[in-house]
Amino acid sequence: MTISGFTFLRNASKLYYPVKESILSILPIVDEFVIALGDGDPDDNTLEMIQSIHSEKIRIIHTKWDLAGFPNGTEYARQTDIAKQHCKGDWLFYLQGDEVIHEDDLSEIQKRCSLLLNKPQVEGLLFDYLHFWGDYNHVLLSHAWYRNEIRIIRNDADIHSWRDAQSFRRIPNFDGKNYRQKNNSFKLKVASANARVFHYGWVRPPSYMRKKSQHHTYNYTGRPDTQLQIRKEKKEQFNYGDLSNIPLFKASHPAVMKGMINRFNWQEELILPPSAYMKHKHEKLKNRLLSAVENNLLNGKQIFTFKNYTTAGIKDF
Repeated sequence: MTISGFTFLRNASKLYYPVKESILSILPIVDEFVIALGDGDPDDNTLEMIQSIHSEKIRIIHTKWDLAGFPNGTEYARQTDIAKQHCKGDWLFYLQGDEVIHEDDLSEIQKRCSLLLNKPQVEGLLFDYLHFWGDYNHVLLSHAWYRNEIRIIRNDADIHSWRDAQSFRRIPNFDGKNYRQKNNSFKLKVASANARVFHYGWVRPPSYMRKKSQHHTYNYTGRPDTQLQIRKEKKEQFNYGDLSNIPLFKASHPAVMKGMINRFNWQEELILPPSAYMKHKHEKLKNRLLSAVENNLLNGKQIFTFKNYTTAGIKDF
């Protein structure tokens, strides 16, 4: 059995992504790690950061981004597919640049991949998500944030990244263009990986978080974010809002994150008055009410949410 790691990256270093940590977190259990590296800005050094790992397992595919041809976030999916197409493993382990795996989960992931290799009805493995917010001590347990997602898939040419690369679908006879295709696209049948993804996409100094949001909005729409522009003109930083109601994380982080956690130095910037320009999705009344029901009455099980996968027929695995 072989496992390929893969991802896509662009301007990751300048936007404070834990890229090196993400790659290192699964490097021990993959046979290769394929990266579709986009044409970044002159002040970005993502390539140098990757090269500093000094691993023969890493293969870099240099790419050009086409935001006009693949709008609404679908360029993310296209870049993911580019990396996927270069993978050789039986299983393909996808991590985005802000996602990290705990070393305690690696042996279980290997075990699950081996156990399910000859179970063709299982098309992917589902991971539990921990979404950190503002710092490394607060983790969101909110209806507004997905609790699970596919991060390992079979090496199957009909499986493609979908929409904005959050997940995957089986798309026979895919035209290579419509990454938001619903007709003749099928949810993957998945089993649990019995493992976690530590998502640090919202743990950045506020100045970096503002830049990241600006880049993200432009990549989706081709236009700047008007609210972020207003804050920029008023010299406002990104406002994480009230962290006092967000649960504290008391377990351990992946060991590879030790350096970044030690560099945390924006605690004072998190104590800001409420922003007039942004109300985060987990702060909205509907999501707060649903979160209370899910966390207190349903043991974390989410209701009324879209799931881009199915466990039908494979729950025993």
